[in-house]
Amino acid sequence: MSMSGPLTGRLHWLMPLPAVLLFSLFFVLPLLQGIGLSLTDWNGFSPARFIGLDNFVQFLGDDRARTDVGNTVLFALGSAPLLIVLGLALALLVDGNRPWQKVARVVLYLPAVISPLVMGYIWYFLLQPGRGFFHLGDWFGSGWAVAVLVGVNVWQYAGMTMVVFAAGLQGIPGELYESASLDGADAWVKFRRITLPLLRPVMTVNVVTNIIGSLAVFDVVVALTDGGPGYASESLSLFILRMVYGNSTGYSTAVALVLFLLTLVPVAIYLRLIARKEAR
Repeated sequence: MSMSGPLTGRLHWLMPLPAVLLFSLFFVLPLLQGIGLSLTDWNGFSPARFIGLDNFVQFLGDDRARTDVGNTVLFALGSAPLLIVLGLALALLVDGNRPWQKVARVVLYLPAVISPLVMGYIWYFLLQPGRGFFHLGDWFGSGWAVAVLVGVNVWQYAGMTMVVFAAGLQGIPGELYESASLDGADAWVKFRRITLPLLRPVMTVNVVTNIIGSLAVFDVVVALTDGGPGYASESLSLFILRMVYGNSTGYSTAVALVLFLLTLVPVAIYLRLIARKEAR
């Protein structure tokens, strides 16, 4: 017995209802509550008082907050592209069924399963200026703190990016490469004309996740530099946490919304560019 007519039409509209409810409950509702809270001076204890856009005006005039925005953007500009390039290079290197390639995939992915906080503490003991395993100079106070954070983050998560790319490479039919070889295409032409276009879906996944992860960096900063020296390497995520514990919950919520927009803009631009390119 088959269902048809009005009943089928109603079921069609009811199918996405659970997903819509979950999305509304765990994203839309908290976002609306956050917007409302960002317009108050709530300190986490006493009743909130509406102050309009004062928190955002304070943010624009806060030198520490502007420094943290710069650190966060600088970290993302260094970390996200490096993760994509290194992850793709490693995926191409281990793309095969040779025993060493199978072992390499496991070894390269292992750092990603370790807690970033634990990994940050490990690297802290290795890189301590003058006392660490590598006996480095004072990178902590010489303006290299953000660069070191980028290096540690890329070292840990390049394997995760690699795994996503490797899955995409396995989905590319080998016959395409064989046909290209018969037509006289070299390795670079195959990579540019076959590999990169067919990796576009997994490229999008990696780019979006790495942008979001890089702009929301927190654990490695806490473990390796704690935002220091002073606030020279503090990220926006760490700044938000400290404002919450500093009885500035309304202000920290406003900064969290700024971070949300800071993350949303590059992701939306990238997705728009990809959609426009596919439309062509």
